[in-house]
Amino acid sequence: MSVNIVNNRRGATIWLTGLSGAGKSTLAERLAAALAQRGWAPEVLDGDVVRTHLSKGLGFSKEDRDTNIRRIAFVSNLVTKQGGAVIVAAISPYRHTRDEARELIGNFVEVFVRCPLEELVRRDVKGLYAKALRGEIANFTGVSDPYEEPLTPEVVVDTDRETVDESVAKVLAALEGAGYLESAPGLFSGLGQPHGGRLVLRQASAEALDEWDQRIARGDVPTLPVSGRVACDLELLANGGFSPLDGFLGQRDYRSVVRDLRLGNGLLWPIPIVLGVAEALAAQWRERQDIALVDDEGRALAILHLQEKFLLSGAEVRAEARGVYRTEDEAHPGVRAVYARPPVLLGGPITALRRPARPAVFEPYRLDPTETRRAFAERGWRSVVGFQTRNPVHRAHEYIIKTALESVDGLLLHPLVGETKDDDIPADVRLRCYEALLAGYFPVERVQLAVMPAAMRYAGPREAIFHALIRKNYGCTHFIVGRDHAGVGTYYGTYEAQQLLAEFSEADLGIRPLFFEHSFYCTACGSMASTKTCPHDSAHHVVLSGTMVRTLLAEGKTPPPEFSRPEVAHILIEAARAGAPV
Repeated sequence: MSVNIVNNRRGATIWLTGLSGAGKSTLAERLAAALAQRGWAPEVLDGDVVRTHLSKGLGFSKEDRDTNIRRIAFVSNLVTKQGGAVIVAAISPYRHTRDEARELIGNFVEVFVRCPLEELVRRDVKGLYAKALRGEIANFTGVSDPYEEPLTPEVVVDTDRETVDESVAKVLAALEGAGYLESAPGLFSGLGQPHGGRLVLRQASAEALDEWDQRIARGDVPTLPVSGRVACDLELLANGGFSPLDGFLGQRDYRSVVRDLRLGNGLLWPIPIVLGVAEALAAQWRERQDIALVDDEGRALAILHLQEKFLLSGAEVRAEARGVYRTEDEAHPGVRAVYARPPVLLGGPITALRRPARPAVFEPYRLDPTETRRAFAERGWRSVVGFQTRNPVHRAHEYIIKTALESVDGLLLHPLVGETKDDDIPADVRLRCYEALLAGYFPVERVQLAVMPAAMRYAGPREAIFHALIRKNYGCTHFIVGRDHAGVGTYYGTYEAQQLLAEFSEADLGIRPLFFEHSFYCTACGSMASTKTCPHDSAHHVVLSGTMVRTLLAEGKTPPPEFSRPEVAHILIEAARAGAPV
């Protein structure tokens, strides 16, 4: 047996537990290959192999099963404490013996390899499950002998729904997050790491897409029409923008996010990503059922692999409004959306089939996180600042963007093009404004323009964290937070978002927020400035309210050049003449 000690690396035992046929051996083999590529030479202790050597002669009574697991744990501990890696692939049906192994070894990562019984029966070419179900085989784990599922495993993989590569990626991410394994070099080097350690990609392969479409066409999969907001969420779940999420939140994660701004595993996450349905509709579906999520034209966007459904009380809905939006006022657009959402929430991972339809004008800028990261790497950018906007970029925003750009390699101008309020400026109009501004006033080699498909929540402070984490997933290392970020009306203080972000460490966020105060053109200074850099009173500041700007544009008048670039103003005037809100 080889013992691997490399640079004082911590050893670890990765313990794969699950029913026979769930895929433990296949996962162990692929995981060993992946770890070998990362500099480890892991030992694999497969349950079947161990029984022919180390545990030869043992039967399948509870006592013999416990003895087998204790022997595996003893060997695993010897390798682990010398800095080596061990992958155990054994049914290990009893919780108490797995807990004994954890206590003995210490550096222990439990992986629950989960697969439903009906799928195991389907896979079983030898027919052992069928025989056990007929009572022909005694002491068969999961049928005539108990299997005690892990209560708090470090990783859960669902082999009936995931590819082996997806399951391997989950385990590697857990090893990285626990400090056993350094992050892989390559596309993410020198850039902000994805939230949770890896991009969680949920897009179906071409073959799987064809199969799902056929099943839906045959009527084998029920369909559920979803709103535009949910369609936006599906796109970000599919492309990794919502990493580490793999689908809609279950009850434990939902309550934790609302109460603590964290997922159930402790990872920072401020906005619940959920799917609501009516009680009567939810009653038609069972857990572990697949449901096709379709847009308003009947196009299947994704498959929800339903894991749980739970009913929210009126009090819980109001608690979400207070926790996320800091108000119960139905006039708030985010609160209004929460109150309008049906009361039963469906939780579970999704498999994305296709992206939601968007106007063709967005296509050149519809870059996924993998694509933006690749673009940054190709340009040699090691530090990238992200800027979130749902408005045209006027001189004040241009000033803070350029100030931030002075200290980093590149800028991701990342306007939100998902659902917004009806009176917000249309995304296609804003896109023309961004193109004109970048063409005339920014160095092209230091800016990447891409659209961000999220829907606006108008959640102010919490949404500032949300936007920062999304940009972290897109590869940004820094994120601009100005005044009243993601605010609406007078619900939030001017710098309330900055104050909330400042409560979290950079290690917690994984991205560095850059705070900016209100900026303006000062006639006395003869330049753009902010309250931090300008000593003059407001009489010298060129500041226009939103109402004043809309009035000027509607009248075909150009705002002062100290407020807006003329190219941007011209586009907005033309849009106003065409009847668009500006």
